[in-house]
Amino acid sequence: MTERQKDRPWLMRTYAGHSTAEASNELYRRNLAKGQTGLSVAFDLPTQTGYDPDHILARGEVGRVGVPVSHLGDMRRLFQDIPLEQMNTSMTINATAMWLLALYQVVAEEQGADITKLQGTTQNDIVKEYLSRGTHVFPPVPSLRLTTDMITYTVAHLPRWNPINICSYHLQEAGATPVQEIAYAMSTAIAVLDAVRDSGQVPEEKFGDVVARISFFVNAGVRFIEEMCKMRAFRRIWDQVTRERYGIENPKQRRFRYGVQVNSLGLTEAQPENNVQRIVLEMLAVTLSKDARARAVQLPAWNEALGLPRPWDQQWSLRIQQVLAHESDLLEYEDIFDGSHVVEAKVASLVEESLAEMDRIERMGGAMAAVESGYLKSQLVSSHAERRARIESGEEKIVGVNSYESTEPSPLTADLDGAIMTVDPAVEARVVSALKDWRDNRYQPPFNHPRPCKALERLKEVAAGTGNLMEATLECARAGVTTGEWAGALREVFGEFRAPTGVSSAPVAVTAEAGTPLALVREKVAKTAADLGVGKLRFLVGKPGLDGHSNGAEQIAVRARDAGFEVVYQGIRLTPEQIVDAALAEDVHAVGLSILSGSHAELVPDVLVRLREAGARDIPVIAGGIIPHSDAEDLLAAGVAAVFTPKDFGITEIIGRIVDEIRKANKLDPLEVPA
Repeated sequence: MTERQKDRPWLMRTYAGHSTAEASNELYRRNLAKGQTGLSVAFDLPTQTGYDPDHILARGEVGRVGVPVSHLGDMRRLFQDIPLEQMNTSMTINATAMWLLALYQVVAEEQGADITKLQGTTQNDIVKEYLSRGTHVFPPVPSLRLTTDMITYTVAHLPRWNPINICSYHLQEAGATPVQEIAYAMSTAIAVLDAVRDSGQVPEEKFGDVVARISFFVNAGVRFIEEMCKMRAFRRIWDQVTRERYGIENPKQRRFRYGVQVNSLGLTEAQPENNVQRIVLEMLAVTLSKDARARAVQLPAWNEALGLPRPWDQQWSLRIQQVLAHESDLLEYEDIFDGSHVVEAKVASLVEESLAEMDRIERMGGAMAAVESGYLKSQLVSSHAERRARIESGEEKIVGVNSYESTEPSPLTADLDGAIMTVDPAVEARVVSALKDWRDNRYQPPFNHPRPCKALERLKEVAAGTGNLMEATLECARAGVTTGEWAGALREVFGEFRAPTGVSSAPVAVTAEAGTPLALVREKVAKTAADLGVGKLRFLVGKPGLDGHSNGAEQIAVRARDAGFEVVYQGIRLTPEQIVDAALAEDVHAVGLSILSGSHAELVPDVLVRLREAGARDIPVIAGGIIPHSDAEDLLAAGVAAVFTPKDFGITEIIGRIVDEIRKANKLDPLEVPA
């Protein structure tokens, strides 16, 4: 090895937060003591979608997938005894990003911090929320305005803050190919930069500072050579776009800066110990290549397909990073892929195809227009359907799932309920009670916040005009306004948005020639419809609560459609009452509920009770999602007809099972047609 200075390791984070601000604060301080070098805050779904914990849609969701932050008091407790001026904090927050950044800034000011020294990132990429994660609140135009206002504010006042992470991570989770991942993320970045430029809030000579603060958040799958080449292609295209489209001459400002969470889509419930080597290979994709190395890495835990990881599981993932950075010789060399004709050819191919797709989106009017038309969503649903079809056919091998399935008993999962962390159901009641206390006492000592009415009126006034919304939002934070009040005021002005589902326009991904599994299921569907004396079986796919991860629901809906069902799918964020009303109005033969956030224990039984009360006992209810073993048993005991989890990867087989449950509920003889 030639004598040279060893490179500094990337920022090491663990995506964490749960239950309450106090519990999450304790977890953060413990993780920092273990050598974590940055914080990555996971917020719960009510916080992400702008609802207070006592809202009807928040039921069952409070503190599940992250920490609830309802007001300034929660943010104070979340970062108690953590000096924010010295911290690098990533916040996975989008529709309500401006609000959470305002709370963070006010807490930092209360700590006596110099806010110009605050470092960190707000995710703040709303486009991928319409396509994959589903935590959008407002329509695309006002959402882009919130993003623009945040970027211009931070460049002027928080110069070391990354106001946006353009996220391709979630696109891959929704089925994107590497080309789609690059093209859609870059098209989003162009839409954002164009909006900032056209807002007139940043002088032309300062635009390089805006570009320099744009960061990306990417996904790394297990095909780690392709993924490493993808990162080199990303870097090359970003350099070209910033130089040619925006005239940025300074190479430092054009640098492609990205953080990464490696792929969760490929983590399996079957033989979950295999996830450890998957995570390691995926990490190598974004660390091996010095010229395209991630600036920050957070790894999922081996048991995420089973439920919520425990602190020990997160520690294991942190130690994987530390071993690579501190025990291996990775950081001692220049880029080891320079001069490789194999890598160069792959990178060139990715660049060419991605630029062609970016041109296609540009001709449609840009990323926002491609969201509103449904083009981007339908492309992702199609890609995901094709991937699922390859897995089901065995063309794409998943070790332990569709190949090498025999296994020794695993000590890691001997106690399935002990292999994950569970959130105490009583937490929600405590959080709701604490929120009521805050609302009742925020004007009095020791808080002494001004009354929030004036701040909220000011927020609505600015929203109805064209001014920057950040100062009015900071005023709301200081006035003790709640998350639901802030978002509610903006909903009054901006309205809400229901994104296209992409289901109806998705092409058929699985063939149904005679003798194929899908053809046999189609026979079952047609025979059952005839036996019931109806033209078509009708199947409602529902997403109760705030879980916006709709990929699984969409794949079930598309395959049910291809099997001959008439499918009712209204998208995300519905109450149990709305789902039951739709089931009765559409006279469906089965209801399928998809939940990945952990709120199944409360929301699924609610749907069952409402159907029974409406006299619709003969409609079987099927549940799917990340549902721990004991919860699945409880749901079945409560009357759920069947429960499917990530280990049930055969979608055609699932549709066949749903037909069986319809026959059973209607007292029809079982069919001998295999599925």
